[in-house]
Amino acid sequence: MPVAQPDRTRDAERTRAEIIQVATREFADKGYAGARVDEIAAKMSTTKRMIYYYFGNKERLYVEVLEHAYAGIRAIEQKLDVEHLDPVEAMRQLAGLTFDHHESHPDFIRLVSIENIHHAEHIARSTVLSGLANPALDVLARILDRGRESGVFRGGVDPLDIHMVISAFCVFRIANRHTFKAIFKRDMLAPTHRPNHRRLLGDLLVNYLSH
Repeated sequence: MPVAQPDRTRDAERTRAEIIQVATREFADKGYAGARVDEIAAKMSTTKRMIYYYFGNKERLYVEVLEHAYAGIRAIEQKLDVEHLDPVEAMRQLAGLTFDHHESHPDFIRLVSIENIHHAEHIARSTVLSGLANPALDVLARILDRGRESGVFRGGVDPLDIHMVISAFCVFRIANRHTFKAIFKRDMLAPTHRPNHRRLLGDLLVNYLSH
């Protein structure tokens, strides 16, 4: 009896997802140049040929890993109930969501750092990633607009600047954890510092926007 088409589709989607999961760790650990498709295949008990069947080549696999990684944080941002939250609380929640996501997805931070080493040449070739920029800024713009209209935020604020501040704070904690600890003898990711850092980010944003 032939296998139903939906079953084949689900199997293909599951296989692609598993490849991306393993490839994410491989690229994050070894970089684009150091990662080997053979090793990714070995860790999945599959073949290099099978991976190329789904993704074409190593570069395309890497680009899809980046797309998947960025889509994760964008999806979280889109779920924020901007319209029914006080603008101040909405800004704090958005910052907190990013803070939590980056802390729980260190591979994402490594991938971003690696792609910056490559001058974003792979991201630049992705039509998916270019399409993710506007939704991210749209959430921030709506929070800022509602805050300005209600008189709690000042005007003339560029949403991209706020996005940069949130990203800078959250990425720094992860990307510079080890050098910061070696120099200042403090682990930024220690549980004792986490509540203060999360609150600090929200305070920085709200204080800046309120003056």
